Amino acid sequence: MDVLIAEDSRMQAKFLERKLTEAGHAVRWAENGSDALGLARQRRPDIIVSDIEMPVMTGYEFCKAVKTDPALRGVPFILLSTLSDPIDIIRGLDAGADNYVTKPYEPAFLLSRMNDLLATPLGVDDASSAATLEVSLAGQQFRVQAGRQQVLNLLVSTFENAVAKNQELVVANQQLAAARDGLQKSNTELTTLNTEISRINAQMVRDLEAAAKVQRSLLPADDVAIAAADVAWKYVPCQSLAGDFLNVFPLDDEHVGLFVVDVSGHGVPSSLMAVTVGRFLTPKVSDSSLLVRQAVDGGIVIVPPAEVATQLNRLFQADEFSGLYFTLLYGVLHVPTGRLDFVSGGHPALLRVPAAGGPPEFHPAEGFPIAFVPEVEYGQQSLQLSPGDRVYLYSDGVPEAMDAAQEPYGEEALVACVAGSRSEPLASSVEKLLAAVEAWCQPKGPLDDVSILGLEWRP
Repeated sequence: MDVLIAEDSRMQAKFLERKLTEAGHAVRWAENGSDALGLARQRRPDIIVSDIEMPVMTGYEFCKAVKTDPALRGVPFILLSTLSDPIDIIRGLDAGADNYVTKPYEPAFLLSRMNDLLATPLGVDDASSAATLEVSLAGQQFRVQAGRQQVLNLLVSTFENAVAKNQELVVANQQLAAARDGLQKSNTELTTLNTEISRINAQMVRDLEAAAKVQRSLLPADDVAIAAADVAWKYVPCQSLAGDFLNVFPLDDEHVGLFVVDVSGHGVPSSLMAVTVGRFLTPKVSDSSLLVRQAVDGGIVIVPPAEVATQLNRLFQADEFSGLYFTLLYGVLHVPTGRLDFVSGGHPALLRVPAAGGPPEFHPAEGFPIAFVPEVEYGQQSLQLSPGDRVYLYSDGVPEAMDAAQEPYGEEALVACVAGSRSEPLASSVEKLLAAVEAWCQPKGPLDDVSILGLEWRP
């Protein structure tokens, strides 16, 4: 067959041309109805296939021009339509179209339509005997002239399209039913998973609460009594589990131990390491305690702070705890004399507030964080307290607390706060320092654990 195509989409036209050529037909192509009409008049085609929406001349206009041309009106004309509106059928009939194919289409389906049209050609005088039909559709009136064969062809194509679309709808419904069944199954599985997740979450909450209780056991007892000294402390974790902890306790009749520990990071790993470290910082003589050991005569030997830090560093290495490490400030106060021996493992400096009214003093001590560098020997510092002197141990959550503008609280504000409350009881001084840090961090509050431990020597 000599097939004439009118299609403004070059890609669709080339695709259709290739399929028709493979079927053995000769193909000519124009990108609008006007050019296609010129090709048809140059050489009468056996059949015309035309898109509807085209520039210059639409498919309807092209079809009407062909069907009103005595030399061309017998050429079968197929419209390619999306059929988004039933009026498309009436417009096609009014233009004189013999058939239409709905986009998207299979090439084999189009070839079948072409063969059917050529097998039932229009009569020579079919157009001249066309009857005038009055059609009312969608509130519009149409007067259409169409021959019996044309109406029959268009009716058959409409029926075939309806059957094809119905089959597509059946397949789509089957797929939808399968998808619905799959969704119901997935919903059932999701419900089961959600129930399991809820159970696991509830268990996790219970485990975290238990872990938090274990952490709180590392804190000083509520009724802790230290001879010749007042102690006060505040401990505010930024999460339910913290990497900070602190404690103060008698080591024997003449010595008091006090420390603050800050494990890197947050959450479960940090808190687990904090609990593990706490097991070694107990004042009770045991195989695990690093603070005291049994003397040969049955008494108690107080382990020097520097030796405690060195032993901790040997026990804890970062590669054994997923890269975690911790800072430590540990001191031993000799109660009768007021001498405080202490060691720092990368911890913020100890702060002393003299009772005589002098300015507060920072007493830094050099030392790597514990579990940060292996085979480190830690040095020890000594500080002679006067009656009424206070010392403050704290985690970096105090000076490094950030305000809304990401400015740290800083050491100057820390000194000003404790200096301003030196005439008040120690407990009040510690409470005011915590309140100042929390106010600085508004509106979100501290983003790190805050630990403060104060001691006042009063022999």
